[in-house]
Amino acid sequence: MMKLKAFSFLLLLFGWCSMSVQAQHQISGYVIEAETKEPVEMVEIYDNNAGKSFRTDEDGYFEINDLPYGTYFLYFYKLGYEVVQRPIVLDTKNSTIYIELERLSREMSEVAITERREEVFAMQRLREVEGTSIFAGKKNEVINLDNMVVNTSANNARQIYSQISGLNIFESNDAGLQLNIGGRGLDPNRSSNFNIRQNNYDISADVLGYPESYYTPPAEGIERIQVIRGAASLQYGTQFGGLVNFKMKKPVQDRNIEWVSRQSVGSNALLTSFNSLSGSTGKAGYYGYFNYKNGDGFRPNSNFESQNAYFFADYDLGENTTLSADFTYLYYLAQQPGGLTDAQFYRDPTVSNRTRNWFEVDWKLASVKLEHRFSYKTRLSVLAYGLDASRKSVGFRTNRVSQKDDLNAPRDLILGDFNNWGTEVRFLNRYQIGDMNSVFLIGSKYYQSRNESVQGPGSASSEADFTLADQQFPNYPNQSDFIFPNRNVALFGENIFYLKDNFSITPGFRFEYINTQSEGTFKRVNFDLAGNPIQNETFEDNREFERSFILLGAGLSYLPNTKTEFYGNFSQNYRSVTFNDIRIVNPTFKVDPNITDESGFTTDFGVRGRIGESVSYDVGGFALLYNNRIGEVLRAETRINAEGDQEETGRVVRFRGNIGQAFMYGIESLVEFNLLSITGNDSRDLKLNVFANTALTQSEYLDSDIAGVQGNEVEFVPLINMKTGVNFGYKNLLGSLQYTYVSSQFTDASNAPQNTFDNQSGIRGEIPAYDILDLSASYSWKNLKLETGINNLLNDWYFTRRATGYPGPGIIPSPPRTYYLTLQFKIGN
Repeated sequence: MMKLKAFSFLLLLFGWCSMSVQAQHQISGYVIEAETKEPVEMVEIYDNNAGKSFRTDEDGYFEINDLPYGTYFLYFYKLGYEVVQRPIVLDTKNSTIYIELERLSREMSEVAITERREEVFAMQRLREVEGTSIFAGKKNEVINLDNMVVNTSANNARQIYSQISGLNIFESNDAGLQLNIGGRGLDPNRSSNFNIRQNNYDISADVLGYPESYYTPPAEGIERIQVIRGAASLQYGTQFGGLVNFKMKKPVQDRNIEWVSRQSVGSNALLTSFNSLSGSTGKAGYYGYFNYKNGDGFRPNSNFESQNAYFFADYDLGENTTLSADFTYLYYLAQQPGGLTDAQFYRDPTVSNRTRNWFEVDWKLASVKLEHRFSYKTRLSVLAYGLDASRKSVGFRTNRVSQKDDLNAPRDLILGDFNNWGTEVRFLNRYQIGDMNSVFLIGSKYYQSRNESVQGPGSASSEADFTLADQQFPNYPNQSDFIFPNRNVALFGENIFYLKDNFSITPGFRFEYINTQSEGTFKRVNFDLAGNPIQNETFEDNREFERSFILLGAGLSYLPNTKTEFYGNFSQNYRSVTFNDIRIVNPTFKVDPNITDESGFTTDFGVRGRIGESVSYDVGGFALLYNNRIGEVLRAETRINAEGDQEETGRVVRFRGNIGQAFMYGIESLVEFNLLSITGNDSRDLKLNVFANTALTQSEYLDSDIAGVQGNEVEFVPLINMKTGVNFGYKNLLGSLQYTYVSSQFTDASNAPQNTFDNQSGIRGEIPAYDILDLSASYSWKNLKLETGINNLLNDWYFTRRATGYPGPGIIPSPPRTYYLTLQFKIGN
């Protein structure tokens, strides 16, 4: 009934909006190359008054909508071209212009190129409409990798995501092979609470049944990372975290071939090699790379090796139609040193007592996309994609982390095979209600997957052997064999209504149909007090969970002047529980068999803008409500005895289930100062910017049926999460210095405090506060570029994770001081 009322309210609101329109106008046109008269895409168009930027599409076309009367000063720039400034007087009619760009005839410094291409601020935003997506009224950020001086060779997430407020990051030592980000109380483990995409399609193991991202593209092959917080559920799924979309680099447009080679070395025998080829000829373009990584890690038994290949091609089928396709392959094998207890960590964080733990990933992704522009007002995109992948883990893991490995015993083996495919169709139309422009988006998604999960005894060897040894060890206690067929159909839509020239509302909806199933068997093996098997039974467990629902949301945008925007949005969220989570047996926690889905909402509000060329800012608040939040508490372990009754084992374990209703709220801010502009220095050879990224977050369990939880803080919520630093440069020498501080955070709903004398589990207790300092620098000369840096400059020992499964269990220490050096060479014709 509540959903029906909310939907009716939105329909009435649509009608009210259509009667409240007022006149507004647009500036549109084409950008072409002066010599060849060919269209130039991805030209940055900067509105100096509003402090906003826009881009041309593949036809060189651009449009800037919803403008009041007045005079505008637009800057047109792209790397390799002269900057064009054009004053435009907008009176009673729309303005259409043609811009010709001249190629640069002189060499420029890296600082000057960066300024022209990305203005003076690193902070960027998505436009209200891009392609067939709507971002109006949403809290969003764009990370431009080409404009950052950070450790991209090792995918250092702490640096790359330094200007995304409130992100909580699990930091590991695998050169960035996996991304672990959360925030606002969301578990960072493999970024499972975000919708992770590459070129706008899903790349996680299974969006419904196993939304974990074992693949993360190398930063050296990424052009931009789009991050939409909280309210991304309407267009991109139901998740609470929002969207992270990796926009991979595209073919260069002005040459047939360009070769980029980046060779890096670093601490702990780190070696990375990134080599890419790119070019365009006629109507076709291509871009591809091969990335190799190898390292030993700072702890014993932590070596890794990976190979990652990517290829993208596009072809212009006609003047307004483009067909593109890409393929990704990743393979990596990593030895895992296991976790530590608190006592072990504070005694020596570099030790490892696990010599037989291994992890392997084999990931293959492919997509095909057709884009058609009926006119500059109407676009259609059809995207089809698929995944064929596997993850395999084998090793000795026990709740008693300090216990030494029995080298003659079987290891716990978990095999996961993931096969899924999907298609997403989007249609976007710009239309008018009276004299007022509006934007309508409708889309649909079909997705199905078939996962296979096997758990059982692995071999007793020390090698990376992922074969099942159930014949040799028939009484191994953790055995199961399941297939998980899942199906999802979604319909979504949004519409931007402009109530005034400077005020818009963007309501939207998402209809979801989800059907998750499990088909398979598991074993129950009981032992007597002497450890002898007394019961070995096989049980079938076939389930089906079918549901459908509607999510609603809306965004607001108000511009009191050309340099300031007030924004706000609200979106309902939903996260389905997975049978895969229930069936995998973990020695460190037990799962409630009656665990069920989570629901709730996310809201963001704030103000963003610029003060001249001196200050850029985005300051706002958020709130997130979780119903039936899934979490973990500490409780006595129980088991089924031979008589079929429950009895306590005498151990305390984590219990995973629906903990209760949780509420998170806080303030997130990102402010950047151009100190040269403040002091009146406009030299193009200098750069000196300071930024402060601060998140203050509070949390509380409002209600819970579990004793001792109500009123507790929510896990993974540090009160203070701050990153601040300075970006500086002189001519072709660029650098950055970044300081990170994260206050303490709990890891379970029981709010168990840290016990530094704990020499048993390492999975209980809070994560202490930590602070880190990073330094990076780069120097460019002609076709060469040298990058270097020191991560964790002060060599602090800290940890960001207490793993309950792989790669633990126990404390996973974060890397100490490390160095890196990269040499880049670029050539093309």
